[in-house]
Amino acid sequence: MKNIFAISFFSILFILSSFNYTGVKDVTIRKIVIDAGHGGKDPGTFGSYSKEKDIALSIALETGKIINKYMPDVEVIYTRQDDSFPTLFERSDLANKNDADLFISIHCNNAPWSNEVHGTETYVMGLKNFDRNFEVAKRENSVILLEENYEETYQGFDPNSPESYILFSLTQSVYQEQSILLATNVEDQFKNRVGRKSRGVKQSSLYLLWSSAMPSILVETGFLSNPKEEKELNDKLQQTYIASGIYRAFRDYKTEIESKN
Repeated sequence: MKNIFAISFFSILFILSSFNYTGVKDVTIRKIVIDAGHGGKDPGTFGSYSKEKDIALSIALETGKIINKYMPDVEVIYTRQDDSFPTLFERSDLANKNDADLFISIHCNNAPWSNEVHGTETYVMGLKNFDRNFEVAKRENSVILLEENYEETYQGFDPNSPESYILFSLTQSVYQEQSILLATNVEDQFKNRVGRKSRGVKQSSLYLLWSSAMPSILVETGFLSNPKEEKELNDKLQQTYIASGIYRAFRDYKTEIESKN
């Protein structure tokens, strides 16, 4: 427990040190980190014939490609561009060290209790409905257990233990409002432009979002446990539509945030 409080304390100091004297980062958005979830020895969730890590990578690369084409003033940084295995710490650390303005992590979902569940979900860091979303938190955070020396890196944090999540309750993300704005844009695009069922914006205690000192979201693009949705998520045209939706959500977010300057 002491280790948990220690990592929380130093994380608070790190996040606060990333602010300027007004407490707000430069509102000009020039750098975005796109994270393809999982990778390498961590396949993520499975469908009947496909793996989350492969679909997430395809959509992530396509999203970056579209941003580069239509917003050349924005630098796109990838956490991975191949079947490699960056740790959760390395992903958020990359974003923090590059002083990124935004972090978007792309994933696929799974509902082992039903093959009929479908739709998109976009997560922001938060404890609202913790009990309901605990399974999502466990699944996304459990990759920690695949990492070498994870006990040392994460200071005793156990992704399967509800008690460990006390560290998330010690800080309230100063970026939550902006993260919710971006997440809402993404779900609106999916519902109204891409034609996908939106399950809405949700909160969960995800280490990846908590440890990123910037507005951050995690996009669940669909359920691989649903046969129809698995087929769609493996279709290159559908992947482009999804990536385009994320791009438009980011474009609108950037315009709104910068207009307030």
